[in-house]
Amino acid sequence: MTYDLAIIGAGVMGLFTADFASRRGARVLLLDQWRIGDPRAASFSLTRSIRNDYLDPVYARLAFEARQLWLDFQRQTGESFLIECGCLNIAKASVTPALSETYAEQSYRVLEGLHLKTQAFTGDGLRARFPQFDADLGRLDVEAGFLHVTPITAALRTRLRDAAVRIEESTVVHRISRRRGMIAIDTAAGERMAERLVITAGLGTNDLLARIDGCDLRLPLRPDRPTESRYLIPPPEKRAMFTPDRLPVFAYLDVGIYGHPMLEGKTPGVKIGYYHPPDVRAQVTSITSVQSFVGECMPALKDARAVDVEGADQCSYDLVADDNFILGAIPGLPGGAVGTGWRGTGYKFAPLIGRTLMELVLENSTVENISRFAPERFEVSRAG
Repeated sequence: MTYDLAIIGAGVMGLFTADFASRRGARVLLLDQWRIGDPRAASFSLTRSIRNDYLDPVYARLAFEARQLWLDFQRQTGESFLIECGCLNIAKASVTPALSETYAEQSYRVLEGLHLKTQAFTGDGLRARFPQFDADLGRLDVEAGFLHVTPITAALRTRLRDAAVRIEESTVVHRISRRRGMIAIDTAAGERMAERLVITAGLGTNDLLARIDGCDLRLPLRPDRPTESRYLIPPPEKRAMFTPDRLPVFAYLDVGIYGHPMLEGKTPGVKIGYYHPPDVRAQVTSITSVQSFVGECMPALKDARAVDVEGADQCSYDLVADDNFILGAIPGLPGGAVGTGWRGTGYKFAPLIGRTLMELVLENSTVENISRFAPERFEVSRAG
């Protein structure tokens, strides 16, 4: 059988690409070297943030556009996986003295410039609204929260099955070439033919690019993950303080902290990660761990029991040298496109990325301007 579109990589980006393409009426083949939901993949965990509060207005606007697609997907599937509790950025003068230069304040100005919903809190106002925190200011991205990943993966798989998308898991790709105007994909299970190809294989992307005849593109990707990721499990009498109706997603990105409320029956406690955001200037502060953040800025969790986050729920990132997404046509492969390099922040953009990749290969144009993300910015030109 010949397919209109083959997709290599069945993480959330590949799943949404397949979903949008199948809804357009395309015959779709989805290949993965592992399996859907494999804990080694970057896009599978229990929860992921969905927020608009970026320092770069382009990413902030795209995140908001993606959120609308998540809401559409939620309505279409009848699932409740988007928890709209807001995202709170905090700052404290004793930790980062220049409050006006903090991520909280800078991202707040970006949201205001885009006319997105946001709220500002002084220290007193913050403690009145969110007594879990001890900080000098708070900036709330109102149309934000987090996603419960497990039902999203299940819903996507169900939709693809109902749309007769062929899914081949545990399939290794040996070679990709052009033949008789088609794209031939030689796999361990035999040859597959498609008119178009999308690669959404995360850190495995360069290995696949090397298997494309005549493609010299190699991408500056590197793996990363949080330095520390823990669940803080509060005592029973305090659990109600840390559910989404009272606690938003929160972050102090100047010092590398992000956190999610506990989702009763789904997650053990409040998830807090400590990492080094690639888009934030590194600072030396008193916060060097999850526990030091709790002691300094979240005293309501001081008596919580801490356990390490394990497996895929730790989050893994594929960072890019210039800290921008990679999204566009594959040089040297007519009909091919690639999406990767999501910087640890990509999950929230998944339906927008899936729609864009579908548009790129099946419609030859995209609603969003993706020139900034073009893969050829990394292509090494050959000597003449």
